[in-house]
Amino acid sequence: MSDTMPFAYLRPLADPDHLPALHPDYAYRRPALGLGELDPPPRILLLYGSLRERSYSRLVVEEAARLLQFFGCETRIFDPRDLPLPDQVAGDDHPAVHELRAHSLWSEGQIWCSPERHGQITGIMKAQVDHLPLAYKGLRPTQGRILAVMQVSAGSQSFNSINTLRVLGRWMRMFTIPNQSSVAKAYEEFDEAGRMKPSPYYDRIVDVVEELVRFTVLLRPHAEQLVDRYSERKDRNEPVATHVEKAGLATSD
Repeated sequence: MSDTMPFAYLRPLADPDHLPALHPDYAYRRPALGLGELDPPPRILLLYGSLRERSYSRLVVEEAARLLQFFGCETRIFDPRDLPLPDQVAGDDHPAVHELRAHSLWSEGQIWCSPERHGQITGIMKAQVDHLPLAYKGLRPTQGRILAVMQVSAGSQSFNSINTLRVLGRWMRMFTIPNQSSVAKAYEEFDEAGRMKPSPYYDRIVDVVEELVRFTVLLRPHAEQLVDRYSERKDRNEPVATHVEKAGLATSD
């Protein structure tokens, strides 16, 4: 299930119901069943890190989005093509920046997938993260969201990019799931139509997406409490209410 609101910087997903590499006999349609409320569907934002016409990080993200929809989630894939560099536009006043932040606020979980370039994530990937401030109009676009990290490589399998994405996720106050995906020699893993071939790499992406859905549903009712910080309450001069006060049982002498 995809979100159909009109946005200028969302990438459409082709053939969302076509999953040729998935063996449905082994896949739960609702992997988070029993862990929490499934309605409304989990909302997942997906970011990729290359502008190439045949971008393997984008192709991985698209496969992940199809799986997310198969598992009952709503998805949005942000297209970074027109995103300015951080600090390039005064006050970050650019429609692509505003829309990216709106999508992050909308999301409950995210997938970040970057190519590895010179041993690190790409500038395209970093620019998207840098445009997501810790605080924005009194809200926090990333805090408390569930994060899954993935990477693609042209050579042998590497974990440099996903390790960096994990650091960034911690910095952005997100909960990063344990599982992760690293696709080596990505150019060998997709057919001419841009669909991923059956392989252990694809199976790992299914594992990651399943786990992301489960953690998103599991932590959904607790996200605010888990990131409620003493230091921030102190800065806001916001004393905590006692359990008696919260229950409305306080009495005056």
